[in-house]
Amino acid sequence: MAQVVFSTWRGEFIDNRGKSLEEWSPSAYKLPEEYSADRHSKAFVGWDGVAIFQEDIDAIRLAAEYAAQYQVYSEACGRCAPGRWGGRILYDLLDKIARGEGSHADIEHLKEVSETMMITSKCEIGRTVPKPILDLMEHYKTQFDEAIEKQMPSKHYNQEIGYIAKVTAPCTEACPAYVDIPAYIEGVRDMAFADSLAATRQTMPLAHTCGRVCPHPCESACRRANLDEPISIMELKRLGADYETDHGLAWHHPYEPKPLRNDGKKVAVIGAGPAGLTAAYYLALDGIKVDIFEELPVLGGEVAVGVPEYRMPIGKYYKDIELVTSMEAVDVYANHRVDAERLQEIDNEYDATLLAFGARLSKKVQAENERPDMEGYWGAIAMLDKVNLWSKYKIGSPASNELKDKTVVCVGGGFTSMDVVRCSIREGAKKVIMLYRRDEKTIIRNTTYEEYHEAVEEGVEFVFYSAIERIFDEKNQLKKLLVNQFELVEDPNGGRAQLVKREDGDFEIECDYLIPAVSQASDLQLLPEEWEIKLTSWNTLKTNGKDYMTSRKGLFAAGDCEYGPMTIVNAVGQAKRAASVISRYIYDGEVSLTDDEIMEDHLAKLGVYNKKEKVSGWMPGLPRKVSEKLGVDERKDNNMEVNLGFTGEEAIAEAERCMRCYYISMVAV
Repeated sequence: MAQVVFSTWRGEFIDNRGKSLEEWSPSAYKLPEEYSADRHSKAFVGWDGVAIFQEDIDAIRLAAEYAAQYQVYSEACGRCAPGRWGGRILYDLLDKIARGEGSHADIEHLKEVSETMMITSKCEIGRTVPKPILDLMEHYKTQFDEAIEKQMPSKHYNQEIGYIAKVTAPCTEACPAYVDIPAYIEGVRDMAFADSLAATRQTMPLAHTCGRVCPHPCESACRRANLDEPISIMELKRLGADYETDHGLAWHHPYEPKPLRNDGKKVAVIGAGPAGLTAAYYLALDGIKVDIFEELPVLGGEVAVGVPEYRMPIGKYYKDIELVTSMEAVDVYANHRVDAERLQEIDNEYDATLLAFGARLSKKVQAENERPDMEGYWGAIAMLDKVNLWSKYKIGSPASNELKDKTVVCVGGGFTSMDVVRCSIREGAKKVIMLYRRDEKTIIRNTTYEEYHEAVEEGVEFVFYSAIERIFDEKNQLKKLLVNQFELVEDPNGGRAQLVKREDGDFEIECDYLIPAVSQASDLQLLPEEWEIKLTSWNTLKTNGKDYMTSRKGLFAAGDCEYGPMTIVNAVGQAKRAASVISRYIYDGEVSLTDDEIMEDHLAKLGVYNKKEKVSGWMPGLPRKVSEKLGVDERKDNNMEVNLGFTGEEAIAEAERCMRCYYISMVAV
C-alpha cells in the first residue's frame, strides 16, 4: 500500500495535504511511490486517476505532460475525430496555461473537450486520457487560477523533471511476454498481416508456436469479457506468422537487425528451447554474437520433443526456429551436452551466459512401492520423447509398440499430463485414465477449456479428487494401483477448503502403464559445486525475478530452470527481459533495467484489468468466433493438427470485436 499526498486512483479519494504524517491515510493500491532504488516518484498519472507523492508538485505541467504523451498515439487509431483531435486540443490548452498565457475560458474549453472525448471516443485511450486531467484541474484548482490570473508560468515549468510514460492494455499486461495485442489484432482487422506480425515479434519471436499452444492468460484480462465474451486473442496471433510462411515471404523482423558487431563480445545460451531461442533472437537483433548449446539432437527443447504434433506441427515450430537460426549473429551446436566442466570453460570464454535449459526430470507421485525401474512405470518426459522423436523425426521407434491395446494411467493435471493421455489414445491404448487430486474447474484453469474437452471427446477418462496410495507389481512388472478418493471439506472458520480422504473411497485399477506427470525438475548437475549457486526452495536457480542474474556475476537464468515448469509464453517473457539486461551488462558490467521494464514491473503490481468495471458504449452480444476443429473420429488415431484456425472472414470478424483498450500511464520523477 502506498503513502500518498493525494489520490483519486480507481475511485478512491485521499487528500493528505496539510496533514501531519501521523494523520495520513494510505492508498489501497500498490502505486509506484518509489520509481527505482535511486529515484523517488513525484506523481503517477494514469487511465483511472492520479496519485501525488510529494507536496511540491506542479499540477499544470503534470497534466500538460500527460496530454503530450497522448500525441504520440492519438493518430494511431484515427477512427474518430474526438480521439484524434481532442488530445491535441487538450495539450495545446494545458501548455498555454502552463506557459502563463491561459485564460479561464481555456479551462471551460478543456472541460468541454474532455467530457466529449470521454463519451464519444471509440477507443479506450481517448476515453481515459481526460480523466486524470479533470481530476488535477478540480483538486489543484488554485494552481491553475494563479497561473491564469497572474499570467505566469506554472511553478516547475522551466525545471528539469523526468516524465516517464508507458502505453499498455489489460490484455498486454496479462501476457508474460507483454505482446502488443491490440496492435496485432488491428493488423488482422485491416488485413495488414505484416504489421500484425511485426507487433507480435516486438516481444514474441515464436508467433507460430504461441498462436497455437499458449494458455492465453490475456483472454482472462480482456475487457470485452465485461461486455460479452473475450476476444479469441491466441488464435488471431498465428495469422501473421502463417501468412508470412505460407506465402514464402522474407522474415519480417520488428526492426532491421543490426549488423554483427566486430567488438569481440559474445554470449552463450545453454538450451535451444523457447527461452534460449528468444534470448538469442533479441541479442542477435542487436548485433550481439550468440552461441546456443543444445543437448538434444534437435532444436526447440520440450516444445519439439514433448508437445505433440496434433497441437504444434513441427513444420510450423521450425519456422519460428529458423527465424532465430537464420540470424547472422547466431550459431547453434546440437548434440552438445554441457556438464560442470564444460560450463566452466564457457564461463571463461564468453562475456555472459544464459542458462535456459528445461525441466526434463519427471517427479514421482509419492506412492508406496514406487520404483522408476519397474516395468510399466514410464516417466512423462521419456514417454513423450519417444512419441515425438518418432512421429516428428523418425528417431527411435513408435510408442505404439508399447501402448497399443494397453491400459494407461496418468497422474497429473497440467499440459504435460494432457499431452500424455491424448498421445496414448493416438498410440492405440485401449483405455486411458487420468487421476487428478483436484476438480474439473482446476484442470481447465491449469490448461485450457479446449484442451480438456478435446481429451474427453477422444475418450480419456478423468477421475477427480483421487491419488495413488500404492503400486502393485509381480516380478517387477506393474499390475495394479490402489487409489484413494478425497472430498473437499469446507473450513467452518472460513479458511481454505481442505481435501479429506474418503474412508469408503478406495478402489483398485488394473493397468499396464503408470505415467507420472505431476511435475518436472531441472537437472542441475551442470552447476560447478565450487560456484555455490544459490537455489530457491523449489530447487531452481535463484534470481531476483527482474534482471534474471543468478548469484554468480555474468551467469543468468530464464525459463524452467529459473522458475520451474512453466508455459512457453512465460519462458519467452523471462528470456526477452534477460536478453535486454545482458545486452547492457556485457558492455558496462552492471545489471540495469530500462524505464519501459521498470514501468512493466510497477504496472504488474498495480494491476491493469478491472474485472468489476462496467463497460459501456460498445455494441454487446457480438458472438466470439470459434475456429473449425477436426472431428473426433478424424483426429484420435493420428497426429493431424486439431485446430484448423480461422478463415479470413472469421478472423476479420473476430478482430473487429476488439475495443482497442490502450491506456497511458506516466510517472514524474
